[in-house]
Amino acid sequence: MNNVDFLKDFPILKADEKGERLVYLDSGATTQKPIKVLDAIENYYKLNNANPHRGAYKLSIDATQAYDDAREKVIKFIDAEFSKEVIFTKNATEGFNLIASSYGMNNIDEGDEIVISIAEHHSNLIPWQIVASAKKATLKYMYVNENGEIPEEEIKTKITEKTKIVSITQVSNALGTINPVKEIIDFAHSKGAIVIVDGAQSVPHMKVSVRDLDSDFLVFSGHKLLGPMGIGVVYGKKELLENMPPYIVGGDMIEYVYEQEATFAELPSRFEGGTQNVEGAVGLGAAIDYLENIGMEKIDEIEKELIGYALNEFEKLPYIKIYGPKDLNHRGGIISFDIEGVHPHDVASVFDSHKVAIRSGNHCAQPLMRYMGINATCRASFYFYNTKEDVDKLIEATKKTYEMFSKWR
Repeated sequence: MNNVDFLKDFPILKADEKGERLVYLDSGATTQKPIKVLDAIENYYKLNNANPHRGAYKLSIDATQAYDDAREKVIKFIDAEFSKEVIFTKNATEGFNLIASSYGMNNIDEGDEIVISIAEHHSNLIPWQIVASAKKATLKYMYVNENGEIPEEEIKTKITEKTKIVSITQVSNALGTINPVKEIIDFAHSKGAIVIVDGAQSVPHMKVSVRDLDSDFLVFSGHKLLGPMGIGVVYGKKELLENMPPYIVGGDMIEYVYEQEATFAELPSRFEGGTQNVEGAVGLGAAIDYLENIGMEKIDEIEKELIGYALNEFEKLPYIKIYGPKDLNHRGGIISFDIEGVHPHDVASVFDSHKVAIRSGNHCAQPLMRYMGINATCRASFYFYNTKEDVDKLIEATKKTYEMFSKWR
């Protein structure tokens, strides 16, 4: 199937009465949703809506089954071993906070080290600042080279016997860099550290196996994976999760409650207090079905072809600066760039007038931008529903924007 054929599945990407359609290049922020996902959510509300794990009546049992079925799909999708190892959250940000508060606060001591990269999203940075400050530990950074990649020397010198936690993005949301997480995990484990992988920009775009990586935790968001907003996933090795205290307490995550004490439920319920986003889980399950029908290898192939084509076209424009890896094997579906003499926010505004949607700003990666000596970039992030025609319109908008601002130079 040609990726042009996918457009029919996404109502928001269909052409209008004039034959024009939105060129959506901000999938790194959130992906558009196919009809099958929208239908799955609607059908859940029409046919199965009830509070799971609460009632002995059929509708509640059906809701519980829908919720549990979605978890099973996630387990298979990321190649987890046990159903207890997948916890639903509202997004990746909550996932990192859960791990930092529950695991970090209980396993980091004074003098220990936490290692992350300078390219982390704020959601995988600030929680570790808080843990390090509270526990009097040291937060260390692995820095990137001029291509936005982490040199081997940074890995080997920053991760030491004092390191207890390494938290690393698999694909940078700001630069598109694909980090060597398997090698980082192997090295960190040799030093006795556990590793958390930010899969927000990788799980939707490539085949990710937690068992192959041997990651201790993996975090990602459903809305970057064709699913609805308000649903995220934390994967954790069972032996780690079983020794972690709850993060949110209340209904459904308890075993017994007495006046002065309580005991907590088994995994994964222990970390899913309160009424859960069942329709979000159902939508995420439908999104996984959709992606697996295409094949993650095919999605990766489509994106690499698009990125290669876009980079080749950008290289023809002398006023464009591209950030991130030059090697396509080290780059995900993200291109961060600047147009000479034009602020990224102005670029995004002008692009919008040409029906091209990109992101501008620091991409929740202020330390990275500061390290690179820049304030902001333009970011075009692709998915399998993008086409070469989209790239052509991106390049056309780039040329027109540069020409427009050239008049005032």
